[in-house]
Amino acid sequence: MIIAVDGTAASGKGTLARRLAERLDLAYLDTGSLYRAVGLSLIHEGYAASDVTAEIAAAAASDLNTALMTDRALRSAETGQMASVVAAYPAVRAHLLDHQRQFATTPPASKAGAILDGRDIGTVVLPEADAKFFVDAEMDIRARRRHQELMAEGSKLSLEDVKKQLEERDHRDKNRSHAPLIPAKDAIFVDTSEKNIEEMVAFALSALAG
Repeated sequence: MIIAVDGTAASGKGTLARRLAERLDLAYLDTGSLYRAVGLSLIHEGYAASDVTAEIAAAAASDLNTALMTDRALRSAETGQMASVVAAYPAVRAHLLDHQRQFATTPPASKAGAILDGRDIGTVVLPEADAKFFVDAEMDIRARRRHQELMAEGSKLSLEDVKKQLEERDHRDKNRSHAPLIPAKDAIFVDTSEKNIEEMVAFALSALAG
């Protein structure tokens, strides 16, 4: 069984995907972390988002160091912004595409299937997935969620700064020419604005059973 979970930043898509993977005993891949690792590798090299070119981003993807996946800076606001920038380059997406598809078709630990979350899983990476979800929430709620996460990690960004970054990221993700963030036509929409974790998991499980 292959399940695609797409959605906006701080919408709860990663939490939903992880919880579903646990409940259904499926392998789980946060594809956004792959792009964050590429972005973090560029930050380590001293590049700013305004300096990134297609060639540099492609090289970073080719030389992706899996050790970056455990770096605490992977979840920082700066890394998230850089990830959104490099994700717009087709060469980067193409490099990571095979890795994502291989994970889904041959999941680790002999699992019976896989759940992948990201922004183009149901539309580009796994268009033939058995089930697809698209997760979103109101901007103010998403901003508060992300702000709380960042504050817990020691960030000093204000709520308004976090909201501005999310708006900029949404604009990039939804308007890039290659693999934009859009719901798959057959995706089940999950609005998490007023749902807690257990409620959104219950909704998704009911949709899968129905």
